[in-house]
Amino acid sequence: MSDLNRGIMKFKNADKPIVVAISATLVIGSIIALILWALSTAYQV
Repeated sequence: MSDLNRGIMKFKNADKPIVVAISATLVIGSIIALILWALSTAYQV
């Protein structure tokens, strides 16, 4: 069992590249959205 099948990713085939890519895209996209929201709220651009 790989390390990706432990913790929050407790399902079969959690270490498939497509699953890892989708998860990474969601996380990075969420971070970028939060940063853009914070900047637009703070500076009213």
